[in-house]
Amino acid sequence: MAEQTDPHEQFKGVKPVEERHKLDEGALDAWLKANVEGYAGPLTINQFKGGQSNPTYQLVTPARKYVLRKKPSGKLLPSAHAVDREFRVMSALYPTGFPVARQYALCSDDSVLGAMFYVMEMVEGRVLWNGALPELDNAGRRALYENKIATLAKLHNTDYEKIGLGDYGKPGNYFARQIDRWSKQYKLSETETIDEMNRLIEWLPQTIPPGERTSIVHGDYRLDNLILHQTEPRVIAVLDWELSTLGDPLGDFTYYLMSWVMPHDGRAGLGGLDLAPLGIPTLEETVQLYCAQTGRDGIPELAWYFSYNAFRLACILQGIAGRVRDGTAASAHALQMIQRIRPLASVAFMYAQKAGLK
Repeated sequence: MAEQTDPHEQFKGVKPVEERHKLDEGALDAWLKANVEGYAGPLTINQFKGGQSNPTYQLVTPARKYVLRKKPSGKLLPSAHAVDREFRVMSALYPTGFPVARQYALCSDDSVLGAMFYVMEMVEGRVLWNGALPELDNAGRRALYENKIATLAKLHNTDYEKIGLGDYGKPGNYFARQIDRWSKQYKLSETETIDEMNRLIEWLPQTIPPGERTSIVHGDYRLDNLILHQTEPRVIAVLDWELSTLGDPLGDFTYYLMSWVMPHDGRAGLGGLDLAPLGIPTLEETVQLYCAQTGRDGIPELAWYFSYNAFRLACILQGIAGRVRDGTAASAHALQMIQRIRPLASVAFMYAQKAGLK
């Protein structure tokens, strides 16, 4: 039997630091000694293979491992790569028991490594990519999906004022502001004209569903942004808070729900799979579980939310395309992502039509 290769191997684990992402090891070592409690060298630096947005490094010392996230160097879009915001939200959530890595220190002095960065603990566990979870049995799949839903509900139920995040984003008009933000980024990064995107830029802000709530939103809650316990079906750390803010929790939850409608291609998508024999909750069950934990009766207008999420994702990928054009994208993987822009625009348009776009 031919040995199966993992299609995500290229994004897993660490590699030697790429020449263009090399750090000043002496300056970093001195800064760590001064700012990270308990730090002691010698220091070895590796680069994580995934993460095309902010270069991410593994720092290895004899006693422990750390993770360093920094802004990329070069021309950047306004408000992108806000590593200080990531550091702030995780620092606020960690004492509440929400599963995030412990934060050690933030460096806003560009003279140390050329750009802002922060250092956190390295949480050891599993990162899985395939939404069908072939690594687990049926009971494990069910338990993990239920835990992922409960983890997101816990985030949305967190009293953000109480933990000092009352000014972490603007309250109200979340979808209007997001559509405006991503539309602008899309236009700044545009590499070709896509008619559906232009129609959506016009239609989405005029049709936002009523009943907005405000909570902390992660902004990119999906399977491969979660570190799972090595042996148990539960989340031990939520990663990649770059897009987090205060906003409507339904933006977060319906983005997570997109996995149920995106085609199964070995990544998070579950579309086309028969879920019952796998032990995975259906889309309807997932909505019920989330609503039960967040005090909702249901989520009408799912088609609008799916249109918005596919549109937003297309805009994010267009931003990466713009950075490839400008030479600041941090991964060869970025080029593959650009090919997903048109299909996502079509998906967004199809759901917009289901939601009433004529």
